[in-house]
Amino acid sequence: MAITVATVATAPFEGQKPGTSGLRKKVKVFTQKNYTENFVQCILDANGGALAGSTLVVGGDGRYFCREACELIVRMCAANGVAKVLAGQNGILSTPAVSSLIRRHKALGGIVMTASHNPGGPENDFGIKFNCENGGPAPDHFTNKIYALSGEIKEYKIAEGLEIDVSKTGVNSYEVGGKPFVVEVIDSVADYVCLMKEIFDFEKLKDFVSGKSRNGQPLKMRIDSMNGVTGSYVEEIFVNCLGASKDGVVHTTPLPDFGGLHPDPNLTYAKDLVEAVRSGDYDIGAAFDGDGDRNMIIGRNAFFVTPSDSLAVIAHYLECIPYFKKNGVTGLARSMPTASAVDLVAKALNKELFEVPTGWKYFGNLMDAGRLCLCGEESFGTGSDHIREKDGIWAVLAWFSVLEHTGKSVEEICVEHWKRYGRNYFTRYDYEECDLAPCNEMMATLEKTITVPSFVGKEFSSGGKTYAVKLGDNFSYNDPIDKSVSTKQGLRIVFTDGSRVVMRLSGTGSSGATVRLYIDSYEKDNVLGQASVMLKPLIDIALEISKLPSFTGRNAPTVIT
Repeated sequence: MAITVATVATAPFEGQKPGTSGLRKKVKVFTQKNYTENFVQCILDANGGALAGSTLVVGGDGRYFCREACELIVRMCAANGVAKVLAGQNGILSTPAVSSLIRRHKALGGIVMTASHNPGGPENDFGIKFNCENGGPAPDHFTNKIYALSGEIKEYKIAEGLEIDVSKTGVNSYEVGGKPFVVEVIDSVADYVCLMKEIFDFEKLKDFVSGKSRNGQPLKMRIDSMNGVTGSYVEEIFVNCLGASKDGVVHTTPLPDFGGLHPDPNLTYAKDLVEAVRSGDYDIGAAFDGDGDRNMIIGRNAFFVTPSDSLAVIAHYLECIPYFKKNGVTGLARSMPTASAVDLVAKALNKELFEVPTGWKYFGNLMDAGRLCLCGEESFGTGSDHIREKDGIWAVLAWFSVLEHTGKSVEEICVEHWKRYGRNYFTRYDYEECDLAPCNEMMATLEKTITVPSFVGKEFSSGGKTYAVKLGDNFSYNDPIDKSVSTKQGLRIVFTDGSRVVMRLSGTGSSGATVRLYIDSYEKDNVLGQASVMLKPLIDIALEISKLPSFTGRNAPTVIT
């Protein structure tokens, strides 16, 4: 069948504005006539002249509509002058794997089909984002260009007659519009596994996992892929390469609806994992989100490691990982809402520390400039400069390396860390699908309250604790590399002891508004307290200052992490 390029008339849809990591909407929105086509065309057009003759990577987390969208995107790439597409088998690639492939193949970028940690299935969420040539999420100027184009679009291009079966690996060659076009359907796992072997000492970790270096005691693990994209990666790396028991990995089959699971690796949604590890039968537990970039770490008896502490611990032990021993340790970074535990490690190591807005794209410039090697977000994201995305499996392998290096348990490592640096007790309250108008009013009112000069020095007391205000602002970030400025990135109150309250509206939901309240309470000496007890005074103060229950009508958060 002849392959021709068709130009199809269309009209703009409202609201195709990418958030911190792409466009996320309900499946029924993306499956409207021309909706997905419009957004993909705007992504392609935003690349301008660089698109002609380029290579793009396409893949996603396997959720409902992923495979169909993958084949649609391939046909649109063909019609718009792309020379080659690397597509994951069955349309599946983890987000870290996409970043790795872009970098290894020097591709122009990648189109990633994911709604990350949001639920999947025909009644739930889908998403598309663009990763640029460094492998990281597109920066603000690029996503702003996509949004501008989405309001003006009049037509899209698609290759008619191009049939591609992404279930079969192999190279497929075509002629489209008189030009050659190649689709290479690749094994979704192989490239990423090679990258992990370049970073970590797999032989040493295999001895550790098998028990050869543990007096014959195998490492007992419970790794939960939550029916997301990481299943095949987990089986290849932890079972086939490191020799873990297959019984120790669960929910490893990617399913369009994640088997009814909510693929968000936290104490609320990964409760099956938590209960299993609470039994005391496992040395370590870990879970990943739908697209594999987030992770949760728990120790024996379900000892919970906050993402902020996980980042700080890995930072302290970075040089036990061959990649960093070889390349050296540069700067460390965290997102603004993340507890400042890693700041203390950076100070001790005499390394630069960067505080950036929420969104992994803000770390990319620093990494590309050689000033950043490790970073993290409190939303269960940890990663390094091996790619330009957060990376869940990488984080678990990093923890395995720390466990092997120290010979201690997860809990012992954390307690030792707190005694050395002090402890940032941390929690995040999520109020999901709130009415947007009162939330906007709440944020505007709170900003006025905390930015008047008289707010500095004000004291707040609760539960026998008193906190004095050092700073109140709407966080702005000045990128030290490209000098760009990002404003209105979240309201924060910083107290004189280093404790903090942060509030922001999330840009990653598919409907309504999600209010996120972050509490970071620092204790230099009292490091073994119960987190909920230690945090309660500052939580009460935050609710008092923000008047959140009054504005949202919520007496309790949807999720506590």
